[in-house]
Order: sequence, then structure tokens, then C-alpha cells
Amino acid sequence: VQLQASGGGLVQAGESLRLSCVATGGSFTNYNMAWYRQAPGKQRELVATVDSARATNIVDSVKGRFSISRDNARNTVDLQMNSLKPEDTAVYYCNAKYLWRVFWGPGTQVTVSS
Repeated sequence: VQLQASGGGLVQAGESLRLSCVATGGSFTNYNMAWYRQAPGKQRELVATVDSARATNIVDSVKGRFSISRDNARNTVDLQMNSLKPEDTAVYYCNAKYLWRVFWGPGTQVTVSS
């Protein structure tokens, strides 16, 4: 599976962005999908997941502001980010998992100015 994320950019605090990740190759419907992020000088951290049954999980730090969804017809997984804060600034990565297989996309930069 190859993953390509898009939708990052520079926004002001309080604004919204929608990230999209398209997967090519493999059977997208079987994959558990996730978004991670890595801020400068910090470890990569999980942001949100959506599994093959469309069950979602959002980490506490962004709960109520971020949501994740998938479109199996388009092989995409989106991350809707609302009420962005400067601390959301990071490179955001799309992730796919199926059994022992794990795939990463190249990441997209999100910068939130105060």
C-alpha cells in the first residue's frame, strides 16, 4: 500500500483544516487507518484511528475538535481538524495497518499561528 497525504498548510488559531490520505494498492477495506503527528523535538504520537469496521477513536488531546472518517469507495481517510491551536503544529502522517503490515505516508505539514 502506498499512502499520500494532502491538505496541510498554514492557518491561524481557531481555523480548520481537512487532511486527506489516499491509499493505492492493497485492499483498503481491510486496513485499519490512522493519523499520527510529530511536532519538532517530540516523538510521533497517535491522533486518531478508524478501523476496517469504521469504528473511530480520537485521543483526548484533540477530542471534540478533530474527527476521522474513511471512504472505502475512494480509498481515502480524512482528518477534520477544527478549532486548531498552535500546539497542533506538527507533521501529520497517514498510517495503515493490516495484520503485521504497517505502512506510512510521507506526511503533510500543519502550522498553526497564534
